[in-house]
Amino acid sequence: MMMAACPGLLLLLLFLPAWSAGAKLSFASYYADHMVLQKEPSQAVLWGYGKPGANIFVTLRQRRSQEHVMKKVTMVQDTTIWKVLLLAMHPGGPYTIEVQQSNKKKMSNVTLKDVYFGDVWLCSGQSNMEMTVSQIFNASEELAAASQYPLVRVFAPALVESETELEDLAGINLQWSIPTAKNLGHGDFTYFSAVCWLFGRYLYEKLRYPIGLIDSSWGGTPIEAWSSKRALAKCAVPPGDTKRFPVSDHNGGPKDYSVLWNAMIHPLLNMTLQGAIWYQGEQNTLMNTDLYNCTFPALIRDWRRTFHKGSGGQTPSDFPFGFVQLCTDRRAVTDDHFPRIRWHQTADYGYVPNEKMPNTFMAVTIDLGDHNSPYGSIHPRDKQTVAYRLHLGALAVAYGEKSMIFQGPYPQKVQVNVVEKYINVTYGERVHLHHLDNKIFEVCCSEQPPCKWSPVPIKSSSSSSVMLQNPVCPDAVDGLRYAWGDWPCEYKQCPIYNLHDLPGPPFITFARNNPGWTVS
Repeated sequence: MMMAACPGLLLLLLFLPAWSAGAKLSFASYYADHMVLQKEPSQAVLWGYGKPGANIFVTLRQRRSQEHVMKKVTMVQDTTIWKVLLLAMHPGGPYTIEVQQSNKKKMSNVTLKDVYFGDVWLCSGQSNMEMTVSQIFNASEELAAASQYPLVRVFAPALVESETELEDLAGINLQWSIPTAKNLGHGDFTYFSAVCWLFGRYLYEKLRYPIGLIDSSWGGTPIEAWSSKRALAKCAVPPGDTKRFPVSDHNGGPKDYSVLWNAMIHPLLNMTLQGAIWYQGEQNTLMNTDLYNCTFPALIRDWRRTFHKGSGGQTPSDFPFGFVQLCTDRRAVTDDHFPRIRWHQTADYGYVPNEKMPNTFMAVTIDLGDHNSPYGSIHPRDKQTVAYRLHLGALAVAYGEKSMIFQGPYPQKVQVNVVEKYINVTYGERVHLHHLDNKIFEVCCSEQPPCKWSPVPIKSSSSSSVMLQNPVCPDAVDGLRYAWGDWPCEYKQCPIYNLHDLPGPPFITFARNNPGWTVS
């Protein structure tokens, strides 16, 4: 077991407005045996309920050490909530944390056992985040391996919605647990999230210290349900009857604005986090699609601000935020809502981090389509690759591995040769062309407003560029786009990858507003 260098100190006691009606000493709902608290450089937050005016003693002990620190505090008369910040702790454990209440010679105490310090990640979204390990490829092998990772701890709130912001969780599906085959594969679309688990497992294999994972997700839910009213107001999201919107998957969750923010995110704000990952957007192919380039960055900014405030400044105000760019769907559709959502997931930049989405990272998954998924093609089973690509982004953005490549090649220049009828697309890194393709690139011609998109074939490639034939536009090319379809390529068979086998993300670009365009 890893040992922390010091037994820990209590640094600060704060008081919050009264919420709990009772005076019984307790921790808040999501503090329990086996949990992981955030390690240095941030300070972990503890909070709970007690009797107004009582003396509170908090003791932190490490199992292998006789040393301990005890802090006495006195609750004020008009509050039933206590809140404590620990000093920044090295990763390791296990620790025992005891809180004792003394009130008019009456004593009571509560204890947390087997507590570790490490990194705490929040995982959220809809059904592709919700899918359990029992639903993915190689499920039996993955479940059998769970016991090899006892320091990757898991927790899942219950599926609850609320019209008002809750201070504590209304229910818990999976209290903090050491991973087992049962709690990782409890049932279809219940707990625990495969993407969340695999992401944490990959991080642990690299970092070798405890990882705490919180899975707060619900299938069939739009971003509006996970956003505060404050965040939605930033994007002028129109009011309306959300029940008129169709359900995108089997487990159609609530659509009403802010109800999941209120019940499944807001109660967690006092906890110190390392970062968050997000897998959502399918439902927004059906509602408020072209507001997503505002609502998603607004959600990220709002979560960051409120978690920072709720933790007393311990969760960073720009904490790392990763997300999955949506995969594919074989539904019979005549629109381009899936590619538009993918584009809007990047705030219309095509890549992250960017100016509107700093300190973010993205896993591109357009090449992970699953025709034969028993849960529908909208639910691909290869969650290992999803989580692996996410963890690469986390290592680069959250853990400062600057040389880590976590996104596939993105174009830097577009050279159009009208005379010889070719288009040369130059990327910012070396390109591995898996195969020639005659449909995945499309152009529109300037003399055909509005844009009428037509496919152009890939002719050849060099180390960092791809040459396209252009028989479509004889005089000029106004626009170029790549992988702009619900199902742009088969499983791991997009044409454009980098040397690390990461697919190039979809993009759309126009000559009129791109300084990287040249025409000859």
